[in-house]
Amino acid sequence: MGKAIIGKKVGMTQLFNNDGKIIPVTVVEAGPCVVTQVKTEEKDGYAAVQLGFMDEKENRVTKPMRGHLKPAGTMKKHLKELDISGSYAAGDVITASIFAEGDRVDVTGISKGKGYAGVIKRHGFGRARMTHGGGPVHRHQGSMGANSDPSRVFPGKKMAGHMGCEQVTVANLPIVKIDTERNIIAVRGAIPGPRGGIVYLKNTVKKA
Repeated sequence: MGKAIIGKKVGMTQLFNNDGKIIPVTVVEAGPCVVTQVKTEEKDGYAAVQLGFMDEKENRVTKPMRGHLKPAGTMKKHLKELDISGSYAAGDVITASIFAEGDRVDVTGISKGKGYAGVIKRHGFGRARMTHGGGPVHRHQGSMGANSDPSRVFPGKKMAGHMGCEQVTVANLPIVKIDTERNIIAVRGAIPGPRGGIVYLKNTVKKA
């Protein structure tokens, strides 16, 4: 168990270090998150802390969820169980100050959806040559390579299809700057998802 928080991707910008070099960063509005439930080894068989992020109107929350969130004293839009070390109770607030500058984090989010994409965009295939009767199939996949044996296309074949809109984790990103007053964390590099997308930050599983 370690440190973790729910956040919202604000966008990308750049900062300058002491040597004047540019550092590309993604700004994340991390918290404040409210502890909505605490899982214990004795009762649930594992230890975890469920956090709630972003206030929600009570009339938009289902009755079972209202009962679940009642001990926390607030209605939240996004809930997530995370491994957080320490002693917490329902209603406790976790802010960006749980992290420090220099910490390395794994950031998980839902990648941008690209819709139904062809093999060139989805898998990086090369197109057919544009001369000598290529016809209307310059960006098509072409032969599948299946003959009378096995007479089928194997699962997992790289083909056109739905692209993006899946869970992605970018690992081992350093925290460049933290603004505890506004609950802002600046993480070096790019993270998954669009502006306004929900992301989860936790201390990295990789060793420095």
